[in-house]
Amino acid sequence: MKSGKEQTADLRWTLQKRMKEVLGRSLHIRHVDSGSCNGCDFEMNTLTNPIYDIQRFGVDFVASPRHADMLMVTGGVTRHLEEALIKTYNAASEPKMVVAIGACACGGGMFGRTYANYGGVDQIVPVYVYVPGCPPRPEAIIEGILLALDRYEELSRNKGENKR
Repeated sequence: MKSGKEQTADLRWTLQKRMKEVLGRSLHIRHVDSGSCNGCDFEMNTLTNPIYDIQRFGVDFVASPRHADMLMVTGGVTRHLEEALIKTYNAASEPKMVVAIGACACGGGMFGRTYANYGGVDQIVPVYVYVPGCPPRPEAIIEGILLALDRYEELSRNKGENKR
């Protein structure tokens, strides 16, 4: 059985390989905080530290949704951040890969639906992949990215078949 370090290393190399196969280039991610407690944000930030270092494998976080291949959304969508999420989603290029990170983004978490919170991200924008956890571990976030790439490839293949 592999150690945790070996499993993490395998996961990162798999990510790099899948990005090259599916996109043919690096992956650019725009993080959108739609009302989180910042626990998931810290775990996402961990992906860029020396232990995980996903930038070395071609994943980069970008400031503009226009440069992003994927949107990673944390937190349940609050009423005050709904418009920001919609504008970011609309500004992103097609196809719009959205990954909901954490229990709150997946379904509202402990806050659920309230007068100030819509609940999960899928109440506002379509979601490709859900990564549950409070907060999810960095390995789970990498797995979520891999699942989103698989889904992207599947949808791209289906579009190609429909054109024939």
